[in-house]
Amino acid sequence: MQKSFVLNKNQCSSCSLHDVCLPSGLQTEDFSRLDHVIKVSRRLKKGEYLFHVGEPFSSLYAIRTGFFKTSVNTHDGRDQVTGFFMSGELMGMNGISSGIYTNDAVALEDSEVCELPFDNLEQINQSIPELSTHFFRLLSREIVRNQNVMLLLGNMRAEERLASFLLNLSQRLAARGFAANDFILRMSREEIGSYLGLKLETVSRTLSRFNHDGLIDVEHKHIRILKPDLLRELVSGCSHKMIL
Repeated sequence: MQKSFVLNKNQCSSCSLHDVCLPSGLQTEDFSRLDHVIKVSRRLKKGEYLFHVGEPFSSLYAIRTGFFKTSVNTHDGRDQVTGFFMSGELMGMNGISSGIYTNDAVALEDSEVCELPFDNLEQINQSIPELSTHFFRLLSREIVRNQNVMLLLGNMRAEERLASFLLNLSQRLAARGFAANDFILRMSREEIGSYLGLKLETVSRTLSRFNHDGLIDVEHKHIRILKPDLLRELVSGCSHKMIL
C-alpha cells in the first residue's frame, strides 16, 4: 500500500503534544528551527506499515495521532509483538546504532506521524542542547521498557502481566490528557498475548476473570478500569509504574 504524505501545516509550537514529545523550556527560536527540520507529516491507514525491518534507517517518527505496534518475524514464521506506541511517543530509535530498522511498525488505526530526519536532528542538537538531553532520556526509557518486559516474561503470572499491561496503558493515556480508566484497546487480544508471552485463550480468560471479579468492565475492546488499586495489588513485587 502506498504511503500518504502531507505538507507539515502543524508546527511544533502549536501542537498539543509538544510538552510530551519535546523537552520543556524551548524558546520561540528553538521551535522555529524544529519547524524547519520536520518538513512533512505522514498519514497512514489502519494496517499500513510505517517502516519494515531491514530498511535503511533515516528518520525518527513522533506519533501525532493514532496507535502503532512494532513486531518481528520469528524463525518459525510467527509475528512477535515487541511494543505498542501511542500519540506523543517516538518510534524508530532502535535503528540508530545499526543503521537499519530492526522491526516492523504498523498502524493499528488511522494515524499521523511527524517525520524527523535524523541527519537534521544531529545538526540541530548542537544548537539546542536540551533536545539532545531529551533524546538520551527517551533512549534510557526504551532500555527500562525492555528490562521490564523481561521481568514480566520471567517472573510474573498471567494475571500479573495483564494487570500491569492495563495499568501502564492507563498511565500513558492519562499523561496525554485522555481518560485514564475508560479506553478502547487498539490491539487485538492475540497481539496482547504475543507481547506478554501469553496464549490468546489465556488473555481472553484472564480479562473475563477480571470482569467477573469487578476489577474491570469489558465490552469487546472497550475497557473500563473499576478498581485500579486492586489491579496494582495483583502486580506483586513490581512497581505499578512499570514502563511497558
